[in-house]
Formats: sequence, C-alpha cells, structure tokens
Amino acid sequence: MAGTPNEYQILAFAVYELRLLLSGELGPDSKAEPSVRVAAHLAYALHNQALAILEGRSFDPVQAIEAIGRVDKQFGENSLQRLSEVVNRAP
Repeated sequence: MAGTPNEYQILAFAVYELRLLLSGELGPDSKAEPSVRVAAHLAYALHNQALAILEGRSFDPVQAIEAIGRVDKQFGENSLQRLSEVVNRAP
C-alpha cells in the first residue's frame, strides 16, 4: 500500500463497499428485509460522496443530507434525525 489511509478514507471505503455488496437489494423487486433495503438505498445515496473522499475530492454536505432525506422519505425512516442527534451530542 502506497500510503496509510486516513479515517475519512477508511469510512468512505466502507460505504462504497457496502453499496457494491448491497446493490442487489435496490429497487422495488427486492425480497430483502426492510432494514437491508434501507441500508442498500442509503449506501447507494452516498456512494458518490464516498468515492469523492477516496479520490481526494470534496463534496457538498447539503447534497448528501438531501440524499439521506430522500431515503428517509422513501422508507419512512428517520436517519436525518439520528444524524442530528449524534452530531449535537459530540463534544
């Protein structure tokens, strides 16, 4: 390995890999459990941002938040609320 990946690259890689691993669970024909379908769509929604981090580029956080919101709306989830709670708890 040419260099040691930083913490952002490691997490971005995990999101990107999850998107690839869960790609078969996308769409209305998936027979997966609801939580797996949500995970697949969430990883898909953020895979371009993950790729940007891996390539040393930045991305617009507002667009990422909007992407999470679309997944929330599609599946009746509350990921944005949980994100806000976690971020607001941080020291």
